[in-house]
Amino acid sequence: MNEPSLIREMLSTAKTIAVIGLSADESKPSHYVSAYVQRHGYKLYPINPTVESVLGETSYPSLTALPVKPDIVDVFRLPNAIPAIVEEMIALGLTSLWVQQGIINMEAAAHAEAHGIRVIMDRCIMVEHRRL
Repeated sequence: MNEPSLIREMLSTAKTIAVIGLSADESKPSHYVSAYVQRHGYKLYPINPTVESVLGETSYPSLTALPVKPDIVDVFRLPNAIPAIVEEMIALGLTSLWVQQGIINMEAAAHAEAHGIRVIMDRCIMVEHRRL
């Protein structure tokens, strides 16, 4: 988890990112971080049941509702939401979980890794992308 080689591999091969908790509020980290990755060529799939669209993209209520399997699931939710996200990822066969800086749930990360999901936790995808 959080190995530089894994971060580099995930960011260099991914084309699609589902962002769980993407807010329409431009002042929120989920919004400006997602706008950054969108500007850098990633196709975004907002996951937020309370909005219709964000950053010009249709918003979906869950990972299950997505029309594609995203390369990365990027999470802006509280730590207690991570286990359910991991379960949904396992059910859908999704393989890359990115949990944003300041959000930590080690039990959920271990469970995800035990089911073959690559995990980056407590890291900002924008900061790591800039570093590359």
